[in-house]
Amino acid sequence: MSNEKNSKYDLEARTGKFGEEIINFCKKIPLSPITIPLITQLVKAGTSIGANYCEADCAETKKDFEHKLGICKKESKETKHWLRMVATAYSDLKEESRIYWKEANELNLIFSAIINKSKKKAV
Repeated sequence: MSNEKNSKYDLEARTGKFGEEIINFCKKIPLSPITIPLITQLVKAGTSIGANYCEADCAETKKDFEHKLGICKKESKETKHWLRMVATAYSDLKEESRIYWKEANELNLIFSAIINKSKKKAV
């Protein structure tokens, strides 16, 4: 049980740190009619991963847990999309965008694995 709590804490810290990094990354993007909506969407998606993980960690039922993690998975995938759009709109941040895209992808894979494992467990 101790290991389980540590890994939950690490994922909570990791998703929180990721949200902070997304906010700081978005501060570097020059404002224009094209980038403003991209920044808004990226901040919403990138920061909601951690918020939804916190909700999943406090879920009252297995179904609720899986649902909240499903939202984390969707938001991490959406974050990848917005990072791609930002890299296209402002190519100076393409390499940094790729770093965050990789982290969003890893989070997406982690959430997929947790959901799959949870669904395989006997009720």
